Amino acid sequence: MSATAAPVANSSGSVTNQAIQVLQGPYITNTYGGGIQCQGPTLNVTPYITGAASAQKPYEPYYNDPVYDVTDNFGAFDENGNPVGDGILDNPGDVIFYKKTRTGQKDNYNLSVGVSATWSRPLDSKLQEQCKEAAAANIALMQQQAANKRLDFEIARLKNCGELKKQGITFHPKSPYYSICADVVVRNVDYVPPHRHTIPSVSKQTSVPVSPVSVRAEDLGGPLQTK
Repeated sequence: MSATAAPVANSSGSVTNQAIQVLQGPYITNTYGGGIQCQGPTLNVTPYITGAASAQKPYEPYYNDPVYDVTDNFGAFDENGNPVGDGILDNPGDVIFYKKTRTGQKDNYNLSVGVSATWSRPLDSKLQEQCKEAAAANIALMQQQAANKRLDFEIARLKNCGELKKQGITFHPKSPYYSICADVVVRNVDYVPPHRHTIPSVSKQTSVPVSPVSVRAEDLGGPLQTK
């Protein structure tokens, strides 16, 4: 009978490949009306966080490795008659003790944090400047058109409010629309609307001639006293 030690070693592992893909977006396009569109430089910033975890359950950091009895002291004799081993274990299968052996089992955790950025800029700067000039001219044109519309509105308001004020038609001061014509002033109006005046009649009185020289004592103001 013979016993042969056959140690067994097992190992396992895993590999995880992670990649970050940066997608470059189109240029930022500004539209100003009239078919004018300008593209400017673009900065793309992409933050990312990746993580991975691997573990084995149940977690066993150590295992008991049995140590067998491999003594061979009996079974034969030497030339002097002393017992010697015969190549066969004296106590096959007997475990002397258990030795703690590390398994090498580990939990793996991975966390990656980063930022990816790309900067895109058109190469033809002349076309960019021309597009900006066209955009500025178109904005100025739209502002002038808006000013013309505003002027037309104010003139129409002035005319209509003036005509109504000539006719004596106004909003009540407590009306929410009173402020529409509040700043319109009508001056130098020579038009008088039709109206009537009542003149009271005067009765005839007998005229008394007045003397330029006082001939009565009463005109002096009081009675005369003679001492």
